[in-house]
Amino acid sequence: MEEDLFQLRQLPVVKFRRTGESARSEDDAASGEHEVQIEGVRTGLQAVELDDGAAVPKEFANPTDDTFMVEDAVEAIGFGKFQWKLSGLGKYFWMADAMEMMILSILAPQLHCEWRLPSWQVALLTSVVFIGMMSSSTLWGNISDQYGRKTGLKISVLWTLYYGILSAFAPVYSWILVLRGLVGFGIGGVPQSVTLYAEFLPMKARAKCILLIEVFWAIGTVFEVALAVFVMPSLGWRWLLLLSAVPLLIFAVLCFWLPESARYDVLSGNQEKAIATLKRIATENGAPMPLGKLIISRQEDRGKMRDLFTPHFRWTTLLLWFIWFSNAFSYYGLVLLTTELFQAGDVCSISSSKKAVEAKCSLACEYLSEEDYMDLLWTTLSEFPGVLVTLWIIDRLGRKKTMALCFVVFSLCSLLLFICVGRTMLTLLLFVARAFISGGFQAAYVYTPEVYPTATRALGLGTCSGMARVGALITPFIAQVMLESSVYLSLAVYSGCCLLAALASCFLPIETKGRGLQESSHREWGQEMVGRGTHGTGVARSNSGSQE
Repeated sequence: MEEDLFQLRQLPVVKFRRTGESARSEDDAASGEHEVQIEGVRTGLQAVELDDGAAVPKEFANPTDDTFMVEDAVEAIGFGKFQWKLSGLGKYFWMADAMEMMILSILAPQLHCEWRLPSWQVALLTSVVFIGMMSSSTLWGNISDQYGRKTGLKISVLWTLYYGILSAFAPVYSWILVLRGLVGFGIGGVPQSVTLYAEFLPMKARAKCILLIEVFWAIGTVFEVALAVFVMPSLGWRWLLLLSAVPLLIFAVLCFWLPESARYDVLSGNQEKAIATLKRIATENGAPMPLGKLIISRQEDRGKMRDLFTPHFRWTTLLLWFIWFSNAFSYYGLVLLTTELFQAGDVCSISSSKKAVEAKCSLACEYLSEEDYMDLLWTTLSEFPGVLVTLWIIDRLGRKKTMALCFVVFSLCSLLLFICVGRTMLTLLLFVARAFISGGFQAAYVYTPEVYPTATRALGLGTCSGMARVGALITPFIAQVMLESSVYLSLAVYSGCCLLAALASCFLPIETKGRGLQESSHREWGQEMVGRGTHGTGVARSNSGSQE
């Protein structure tokens, strides 16, 4: 072992041209200076000795290995033009889907007035979208693991686009209820864009790039509200539905540019496609490909639910399900609570004074005013600080501690609402709480694709997304129904749930900060990185994938 470490420190650093295979004579092995011959190149190359403990520069990817993995290639090629284009396309997709989700806040009150719908039918219009998302999330994950990330993403986009456009022509309530449910079914595949995106990102850029997706989700919701301000008064809700589908139509055309994940191709045995994809990335980024042969770790049984419950991943899966449930339960609960608390003035106004209950017809309605649209805008803008804070701490504290911190801050803000504070302090606490719970949600989006292997990565993310929708479905019973009985009990439920989620984050067996993505579920976690130093030492680490 000591001899191997010594040889690593004495490695020659040479620049390679991608014109052939490298070879080294056995006679040179005895000395610390080696000359690398490249077929077709006659000029001699001078060996350069690395400093003790120095990392091999990424442009000299694997100069000593005859083989390399996709992880090595992605790290060696680095972040460049290809990732910028993929990043823009992925964020545009999230913006387009955010617009489809934001329609619910605008469409429901409009149809309540136009079609004279009772309150329960208006509520069902929102619930059916979450039911569709909940029922399809696991299916989209299974499709992406079985048939490819690009395939699953294209089908979900076309599905959402088709039923989104049909919704604009719904003649009666029953039609739009079914069609919006089918739109929700398609939106359940949105998280798979994160799976595809993450598998092309180098380790250092992965967390920041995934977190920035939330910014474009918020931009999408803001854009939808702005579009509604101009379209609704003159053209009506049908034109709003049609115009809101235009960004999805553009993405449906652009997504054919997307390559299939090289990690998926390797796992499915398509070595040539994987190499072609990596060469395309290297060409666009202006970086050299690693030398040697790409390792193929073929695995046929991909996307199997049982793989999420192997002894190695059982606790991780169960804890992540609860974390995702708590994120959505608390996030959407806070959105509902904000309206109630603002209308009352503060918590004490709700709990101490019994409001005079006036008989009100369930068909009575009010159209959204300009002030209502501004409230929607300001509520959405509160998420930007949360993303910035999470962006700053996630690579410093790690994924687990970041999620735990976000849950603790949300829980603390919920408890502080027990105090009779004024409107200004109430606004501050609600905004801080929403900022951190949205940041925690995005931290979960970073951690989940990193912790699961390629064979079950899409399925793992899909099932977690499904559990989040369960939380979104349950939370109205706490934030609206229970609130009428006891505001303190409602706040205690949210606070307690987030404290438990913070503990769950701390108990996650694996910290993924600074780790490579695992390819096959048949290997120990992180085994792909064995023999490839990733922490600036340039020295192989035999336990790089060990659990904490």
